[in-house]
Amino acid sequence: MAEDKTVFSVCGMCSVRCPIMVETRGGNAAWIQGNPYSALKGALCARGAAGMALEYDSERPVTPLIRTGERGEGKWREATWDEALDYVAARLKNIMAEHGGRSVLWSDRGGPFADLHQAFVRGLGSPNYCNHDASCARNVQHAAQSVMGMGRKQVAYDLRNARHIVLQTRNILEAINVAECNGVMDALDNGCKLSVIDIRASVSASKADNFFMVRPGTDYAFNLAVINQLITRGLYDKEYVARHFHDFDELAAFTAPCTAAWAQEQTGVPAERIEALAAQLAEAAPSVIWHPGWMVARYDDSFYVCRTAYIINALLGSIGARGGLPLVSTPKDVGRKGLNKLAALMPKPEEKRADGVGWRHPQFDAGPGLVNLAYDAIATADPYAVKAYICYRHDPLMAMPDPEALKRKWEGLDLLVSVTFSWSDTAWHSDVVLPLSPYLSRESIIAGKAGLKPQFFVRKRAMQPTADTRADWEILCGLASRLTDVCPAMKHLAFTRIEDIWDYQLRDTGVSIGDFDAKGFVELADTPLYRTPESFPTASGKLEMVSAKWAKADIHTLKPYTAPAAPPQGAFRIAFGRVGVHTQGHTVNNPLLHEQMPENVAWIHTSRAEQLGICTGDMIEVAPAGAPRNRAGRMKAFVTDCVHPEALFMVHGFGHRLPVESRARGCGVADHELMPGGLERYDTSGGGLSLQEHFVVISKAEQDGGAA
Repeated sequence: MAEDKTVFSVCGMCSVRCPIMVETRGGNAAWIQGNPYSALKGALCARGAAGMALEYDSERPVTPLIRTGERGEGKWREATWDEALDYVAARLKNIMAEHGGRSVLWSDRGGPFADLHQAFVRGLGSPNYCNHDASCARNVQHAAQSVMGMGRKQVAYDLRNARHIVLQTRNILEAINVAECNGVMDALDNGCKLSVIDIRASVSASKADNFFMVRPGTDYAFNLAVINQLITRGLYDKEYVARHFHDFDELAAFTAPCTAAWAQEQTGVPAERIEALAAQLAEAAPSVIWHPGWMVARYDDSFYVCRTAYIINALLGSIGARGGLPLVSTPKDVGRKGLNKLAALMPKPEEKRADGVGWRHPQFDAGPGLVNLAYDAIATADPYAVKAYICYRHDPLMAMPDPEALKRKWEGLDLLVSVTFSWSDTAWHSDVVLPLSPYLSRESIIAGKAGLKPQFFVRKRAMQPTADTRADWEILCGLASRLTDVCPAMKHLAFTRIEDIWDYQLRDTGVSIGDFDAKGFVELADTPLYRTPESFPTASGKLEMVSAKWAKADIHTLKPYTAPAAPPQGAFRIAFGRVGVHTQGHTVNNPLLHEQMPENVAWIHTSRAEQLGICTGDMIEVAPAGAPRNRAGRMKAFVTDCVHPEALFMVHGFGHRLPVESRARGCGVADHELMPGGLERYDTSGGGLSLQEHFVVISKAEQDGGAA
């Protein structure tokens, strides 16, 4: 029998990747908790605690599968790993022989281990590495770059030391990052104020000193009014502004008409409450965090909502401040050498990106691009043909709006491969399914994390796979070894042992793999490093109120406010969000988590429900406004005063239809299916999809009706 042991690893139940400690018994995981040496302090969310249920779930792909019927028909044949990898490699070779390496598209969910994925895509000779961020954080990333000249992750949220935290498009106590939750709760215990701006009263709002229920789509007006208050009342940090701002006078003139009284008309929030918030922020400055958002693919102007959040932080002197948004440090900043990049083993592709990022859209960050625009290239072959697509732990058919339209765009693909540890709509529609080992039974490459104390960390296997599945490095290195004859650079990625990858990554860093045994991570600094910014990497060297980079793309970054469209008569603006026990769609069939929350419900304001004769628990039909009745979904109503009357809110990720998901099938409604035309609607200034610019109508369902 295998020896009992403790393994430090990294959770894989959501995109946060919390550090964990796993106790094993007889070679199998028996207990999971947050890493006690980390900011988690031993805690873990419900999703992380359900990791063993994922490992032992029989309703997940357990062997490689190759499609035998039509896409989405669910007809497969089982294959050995050698057969499946040979098959994918042969198909890629044929496609690249005709269309070149640039014809291959990749998407994943981002995160700390993407270096391996980027290296593989580079090795193919493709510039088309993408992630899911078009439906998540692209707007906030580009907002950060437009103000600071650097990305959103180059500043930290010093929550524990904050004196006032503002959550806007960040429901921190339900879309859970355990370390951040701990930081917020510690701050509140120390007297920090919490303000929440939302269209519904979330769990985060329940802890707030100030809750502002804004009309959906008016966050930009709210923020402009706060800027107006800070400037016109002299509440901003004048020394900081004089040292670091570019075009401050233009900002002041632009926001001069945006009074609190004006914002009251737009948002529904009383003017005096906006005025009071500005005063509270000034009192707490510079230890203020106005969170610029996480999932910000919401409105047509969400880029500007995020951008004004950064500007408010800057006006209060919080960018670079303790208790605010301090600059993160890399290994170089603390006198250490960083990890050796696997992507550096490959030549950088010279081709332009299929999604147009960096050339057709010069303002956007070319890192993960915009996968929704890459889908257009599949359909049109503009700027060139994209014929193969590899989805790694990414389910676009659940994450993107209008999945039937997306399937039509994918008709131009010659190969669609899904690498996944659970069934998904995308996997079901694929040509090949390569089953990924769940996180408890796979190790990963070493990752680095910038921060106040930069660190390296590693995921190690806590147990061997319980099915015929493999780790990502085994899958990609196995493909690399089969592609070296057509992609010579792939020989650098044809590793057969994870230890060889780790050795390469750690070479000359002064850290060995044995150094991770004590805590699962290695900190590269003894104490937190707070660095005072001297300049910023913008064209002016300052925080730019008017971005020179965006101006070159003919986009003005001080955009006049446009009021959101009102819902059509009798309709609602669709809104969705997260919950603490599920991660989008990939946990709703988990045995433990399904038991906690088996379906989503429709939050409807009391006044609107009374007009429609709907009570809590009634079954309702929800359909896109103006669409045929056969587009409707059925779900239960939840009648409450805690949601704006214009909005219909539901938790994202439900409405599964796959026959292989017996628990999740037929439970609730999929919000993204209620967004016809949604693939074409995005914030052209920030790149994020406009997922909450759609309207639905509801009606009480007939008692004998079936799911449409």
